[in-house]
Amino acid sequence: MDDEIPLDADELMAYFERIDRLPPEDAEWVNRLFQECLRARVHEAELQSGQEACPFEDPSQIAQVALDTAEWLKTLWNVGYMGAGSFPSKPRSAFPEIELEDVLKSALFARIRQGKRPLPFPPPTRNGLPWHDLLEEAEGESHKVAAEIVRNDQGKLVGTIIEKASGWRIIREIEENREYIVQYQGKGPLFRLILGVPDSVLRREPKEWARNILQQERVGIRTFTLLWPEENSREKRVPLRALTWERAESEAAHWVAANHPEMYGQIRFIRQETASG
Repeated sequence: MDDEIPLDADELMAYFERIDRLPPEDAEWVNRLFQECLRARVHEAELQSGQEACPFEDPSQIAQVALDTAEWLKTLWNVGYMGAGSFPSKPRSAFPEIELEDVLKSALFARIRQGKRPLPFPPPTRNGLPWHDLLEEAEGESHKVAAEIVRNDQGKLVGTIIEKASGWRIIREIEENREYIVQYQGKGPLFRLILGVPDSVLRREPKEWARNILQQERVGIRTFTLLWPEENSREKRVPLRALTWERAESEAAHWVAANHPEMYGQIRFIRQETASG
């Protein structure tokens, strides 16, 4: 039917010219209605233009977004954190409702979209948001923070609150009422906390352990293996899905986070190569 065909620009302008010939009592409301129609037409054109330029027309990109979303949702359920650490306790019987704002403001989802692996445990928070960078930055890096030491009624150290997060544990006291070695929830790197006024300082401690990553190449195929010492002088060999040293170290760090979270961020990896076979 012709009524279903949108009016073109010339037809629209012809209607606009006819508004002036209407009685004054009709011209005002018809003109307002016509202006709304024009705004709707312009908005429709903008949407169509945006869809034409949308990068998600590439099926591979759509698939990647779907995979990233699945990884995000799986992490929310298995690890139990979203934003500042919602629903951290298990067992969980029902998945929470997720609004558009949760997706747009999720530091975890943004991290996954950047191609980074999610941590298998919740990171510290700052300003109510996951503080991933703190766990991944180089040793010696420091931050000005708001911090306070918590003691029980007997004056015994209980823990510390850093940037309003209460999950920080005191590993040892270096100087009473001033300097401490701390770790978030017993997982991840160690930090030196130096109390001060008005700001305290949180500094990443040097890595305590070293582990070897072995690169082997046979008939043109390169493989990487993490060598992990176990009891009775045994050595576990952990295959790493990687093609480069950088990716091998990243995969090794993720394995440590999943299997030995108390050591995550405290290990430096030594590259060890064998002759090609």
